[in-house]
Amino acid sequence: MPLGLRMKKKAKSKETARLVEGEPGDAGGDSPSASLVPPRRLVFHTQLAHGSATGRVENFSSIQELYTKIAEVFEISPSEILYCTLNTPKVDMEKLLGAQIGLEDFIFAHVKGIKKEVTVYKSEDSLGLTITDNGVGYIFIKKIKDGSIIDSVKTICVGDHVESINGENIVGWRHFDVAKKFRELKKEELFTLKLIEPKKAFEIESRSNAGNSSVGSIGTRRETLRLRPKGPATVEEVPSETKAKAIEKVDDLLDLYMGVRDIDLATTIFEAGKDKGNPDEFAVALDATLGDFAFPDEFVFDVWAAIGYAKRG
Repeated sequence: MPLGLRMKKKAKSKETARLVEGEPGDAGGDSPSASLVPPRRLVFHTQLAHGSATGRVENFSSIQELYTKIAEVFEISPSEILYCTLNTPKVDMEKLLGAQIGLEDFIFAHVKGIKKEVTVYKSEDSLGLTITDNGVGYIFIKKIKDGSIIDSVKTICVGDHVESINGENIVGWRHFDVAKKFRELKKEELFTLKLIEPKKAFEIESRSNAGNSSVGSIGTRRETLRLRPKGPATVEEVPSETKAKAIEKVDDLLDLYMGVRDIDLATTIFEAGKDKGNPDEFAVALDATLGDFAFPDEFVFDVWAAIGYAKRG
């Protein structure tokens, strides 16, 4: 079981989620402001991934607001949170929290741990790593290809936050820009990475039953809370299997062409192309929505084809 924290006698404010011991209990208290969250009260339970008591968070509409709420619960700075996983404290890239949270999901926050500096020799064009971001400016490693340059450097791990490249701080960069930076590193030369790995417990078990983390009957497994950079969060239905597979394929193509994974960006691309009858129409729609990414023509065509295949089953 996760290590415990001492119970706090008083919350810092009425909006601060209180710490609770043991398993989540019943929801109570005042209703949140309708301008921040959907009308029904949604309460999510959270722990620090390396071990803590269980906290409750509510009244958030974006990733940044969620991190602030979690930080208030555990009396840490929001900047200490690298990313969150759902229903497991492990560094599981398949369980990353994105723009949608299931109404019965349990949130584990991974915070900054050991800092490390690594020098790597770029012997090939491809480094063999895929990056993503936490939604508030932190880039981290999501995947390392077996047998790649990065795979040979055992101190670099999946889940590590990339803080700087060759002494240049990249906190706040878009992951596309960081991927471009990696591609532009010169072959047959050394480069240096400053990394921060997530804090780890000596021994911790994964929560296998996500249903136990819900508060009463606040929703069903077919609904999620969708967080937005601007405006209120909304409760939505989980995407159909066909749509989910299409979005996953778009995410795979982002990895292949750009070296990044971003399920929320993949969803936006899917929505832009789902009703387009040919690649040219899709390219125009994509440029109107995400023109600053400057996607290559091959990527646009492959994505349009993948969406079409998925829709036809």
